[in-house]
Amino acid sequence: MSERAADPRRPDAPGLVLPPLLVPRRRIGSRTFDFSRQVAVMAIVNRTPDSFFDRGATFALDLAVQAAVDAADAGADWVDIGGVPFAPGPELSAADELDRVLPVVQALASRSDVVISVDTFRPEVAERVVAAGAHVVNDTTGLHDPGLADVVADSGATLVVTHSLALPRREHPRPRYDDVVTEVVEFLARRVDVARAHGVPDARLVIDPGHDLNKTTRHSLELTRRLSEVAALGHPTLAAVSNKDFIGESLGREKPDRLAGSLAAATISVLQGARIVRMHDVRASVDAVRMVEAVLGWRGPVFERHNLTEGPS
Repeated sequence: MSERAADPRRPDAPGLVLPPLLVPRRRIGSRTFDFSRQVAVMAIVNRTPDSFFDRGATFALDLAVQAAVDAADAGADWVDIGGVPFAPGPELSAADELDRVLPVVQALASRSDVVISVDTFRPEVAERVVAAGAHVVNDTTGLHDPGLADVVADSGATLVVTHSLALPRREHPRPRYDDVVTEVVEFLARRVDVARAHGVPDARLVIDPGHDLNKTTRHSLELTRRLSEVAALGHPTLAAVSNKDFIGESLGREKPDRLAGSLAAATISVLQGARIVRMHDVRASVDAVRMVEAVLGWRGPVFERHNLTEGPS
């Protein structure tokens, strides 16, 4: 690998300048990531009967566990387990949320070394799942309850801080922004400061601009186009773009037909500085991300044969 390719600010692709990271090299669970030259694929397993995409396909415990194991086997770096949808709806108690996510965490931790994250905004849920083997708490409410940061700080886990405006599971119709990217960046900077004040160090912080979360399709497109401004905060940026409505509305595609759009959005996000992509179709997403890494000179080919065989003498 050339010296030039080893510098994330000057990758092999001419003209591509990525925002520098405060702490690029991370130990998360048993895996080490160098986010200056690596992109992690986060798989999605929702143990809910009403998730926006799979509509309960992995609600049964055995199906959820198998989906998580299959995702790890397909090359996912992380598996994100959720028990409560972001979409507005009736409140689910902490006990019921734990009943959904805790057995999946326990089963996956016993069968794989994949990074395990749990999508929750409740400190009591976070404490239990981290004790059971989860390595990341993925809070889509932007630390609505700052006590979550206390749990993470004391545990050694990583915290994902996401931009969203509404209270958990509440409506936020017709969101308005003067400049959506500037306001998302300012929100994330403030909430990161809250996490730091509660003891979470930079080495355990990830940010997520929250595509589609209290945003219109045009807001999410603008965020994707200018994602480098979010990444410039210096923390690994997570892009949760898979099958989102902004993709469906941009292309006129229903949920089953959004894979190509999701891969395009994920690729653009990586080229704008995203270092984690949260995706439903693991195998296709892993291939897309690894190809981007190869083109950028961050990884070599798995094998090389093309035009390297000896010709006839």
